[in-house]
Amino acid sequence: MTDGQDSSAPALPGPQRLAAGAGAGAVATLAMSAVLLTTVLTGTSPMPKPVPAALVAHTLGPLPEPALMVLAALTHLAYGAIAGAVLAGTLRRVTLGKALGYGAGLWALMGLAWLPYVGWGAFGTAVTVKIAAATLLLHLIYGAVLGLLLDRNRATERAPATR
Repeated sequence: MTDGQDSSAPALPGPQRLAAGAGAGAVATLAMSAVLLTTVLTGTSPMPKPVPAALVAHTLGPLPEPALMVLAALTHLAYGAIAGAVLAGTLRRVTLGKALGYGAGLWALMGLAWLPYVGWGAFGTAVTVKIAAATLLLHLIYGAVLGLLLDRNRATERAPATR
C-alpha cells in the first residue's frame, strides 16, 4: 500500500473509529429520512406511515401524534448511528460498495423482521409490493451516504499531518 499501513494488520476500531461511524450513521439516517419525509408530505409514499413511526406505535400502543413522531425520529436516528458504528467497528476499510451492501442488508433485516412485526408482511407486501422498492431505495441512500462519509474519514486518517 502506498500509505505505509500494513493492510494485514488487525482492525482496531477504538473509540474514535466508533464515534466516526456513529456520526456518519446519524447523517446517513438524516439523509434517508429527508427523502422519506418528502414522499410522505407529497403523498407519494407507498407506506401507510413511516416505518419508524409504525414500529413505535406497534410497540408502545396509541400515542399523541407529536410524541409518536419525536420518539420515532429519535429511535431511527439512534438505530442508524448504532448501525454506522457497527460497520465502522467491524470493517478495517469501509468503501462505498461495502456500505451499499450493508444498507441492503439492513433493508433485508427490516423487510424480514420489522415489517412483519408491525403487521405489514415480509417487505411490506401485505400492504403493497411498492414498499419493498421504496424502502430498498431509502436503505441504499443510507448506505451511500455512510460509505462516502466513512471512506472520506479514512482518507483523513491516513493524510500526513501538516503544520
